[in-house]
Amino acid sequence: MANKPAPALPLRDGDQAILEKVVRSSATTAGAAQRARIVLLASQGVANALISELVGVSRPTVNLWRGRYLEHGLEGLVDIPRPGRPKVVDDAAIITATPRPSPEASGGDSLVESAAGSPPGGAPSPRSPRPGRSTGVRPWKADTFKFSTDPELEAKVTDIVGLYLNPPANAIVLCVDEKSQIQALNRTQKVLPMQPGHNEQRSHDYVRHGTTTLFAALEIATGKVTGLCKDRHRHQEFLGFLKHVARAYPEQELHLVMDNYAAHKRVEVRNWLTANPRIKVHFTPTSGSWLNLVEVWFGIIERQAIRRGTFVSVRELIGKIREFINSWNNRKHPFIWTKTPDEILAKINRKRKLTSTPRH
Repeated sequence: MANKPAPALPLRDGDQAILEKVVRSSATTAGAAQRARIVLLASQGVANALISELVGVSRPTVNLWRGRYLEHGLEGLVDIPRPGRPKVVDDAAIITATPRPSPEASGGDSLVESAAGSPPGGAPSPRSPRPGRSTGVRPWKADTFKFSTDPELEAKVTDIVGLYLNPPANAIVLCVDEKSQIQALNRTQKVLPMQPGHNEQRSHDYVRHGTTTLFAALEIATGKVTGLCKDRHRHQEFLGFLKHVARAYPEQELHLVMDNYAAHKRVEVRNWLTANPRIKVHFTPTSGSWLNLVEVWFGIIERQAIRRGTFVSVRELIGKIREFINSWNNRKHPFIWTKTPDEILAKINRKRKLTSTPRH
């Protein structure tokens, strides 16, 4: 005689909404989402054998969590401590050991091999990700940094940040730069749109249809952007853009923040600026383009209009950029700088002190 399917599992008041939220949440652990899904399926009268197949667990596991919920409710779905030898690993000691030089520096195994193995005594490797989950230490990741070698670093930081925090009266501060080599890329297959349970999909390969360079001036007080696309990014195109900006602001005194790109300092550009004294230039420090707020806006247009776009020609790409700029200017907002020069320089000095220890 065949076994009868288990009856539908009755849920307590309000538990269904909580369990559904646990299943949907991206912050839920895999185990908690799995248990919540088992209980939800069981409440719908789904047979245990089918639940085990749908969730990817054994039938005894389905029986376990059905029984735990039936007896204790939601509290029964919390994993209880496992039997066995008490924990002997000191996570704090592991985290303390983490900043030591990587195995490559000492001629040891690779980082991946070290993380997979264990040191003598059976304790997890200092580079194992397990202790990092609770402490925020991530030994498998590494960031980069670069110090400015500009001898006028302090003066330039103070000057530019001063413009952001206390702009001159009756003057406009513009952050100016170019985003070069923007590619008009078209995918070889039709983009498949996003659907419930499926991300947007696009073919890995693409066809190039040329490039353009976007010159932009960001008005920090309002967020307004003045933009112009050019085929190249030489000093000729840059000077043409400066003249375009001057026409857009025909009467006001302008303070332009820009980096040290060679085209910005060509004699033709300097001569034009000398002939237009109402336009004053403030250069960022060497390797300090992060002080230029237009870089933030370049990141916005890259994410929202360019990176995921498909373009069959440079003309279409330029049209999309112009459309985005017009839309942006209709919903613009000020770009607000918050760090003082002293805070920025103090952070730089702290980093210098950390790296000033002689290497062995």
